[in-house]
Amino acid sequence: MAALGVAGVVLLLVHIAAQVVSVTLERGSAWNAGPRDEGSAPTGRIAGRAERALRNFQETFPAFVLLVAMLMVLQRADGIGLLGGLVWLAARVVYLPLYLAGVPHLRTLVWLVSLAGLMLMAVRAVY
Repeated sequence: MAALGVAGVVLLLVHIAAQVVSVTLERGSAWNAGPRDEGSAPTGRIAGRAERALRNFQETFPAFVLLVAMLMVLQRADGIGLLGGLVWLAARVVYLPLYLAGVPHLRTLVWLVSLAGLMLMAVRAVY
């Protein structure tokens, strides 16, 4: 389960890198190195999608981290809890390229699968 938590952090860093690289390609390295006082959102499709995908990831990542910690503390990091964590992680790995490619319905289905993974973890934390 600890390795799963670390993998989640690595995926967070991948999301951040995708966002940083795409917006830097759009706005240039001088913008990236500057203070970005204007606070403007990316205007390009890929940079905008990468930013939204990162925000979406950040919405469920805290729940994942909390559930990983709970399962470890409760010594229930097995069975459906472990399966749920693997499902969440796999779905989130698939989600990013789908979002960047602009795939609408499949992306939503993958997001729902990731939520199902969180629910499996939650069930194992309680039972």
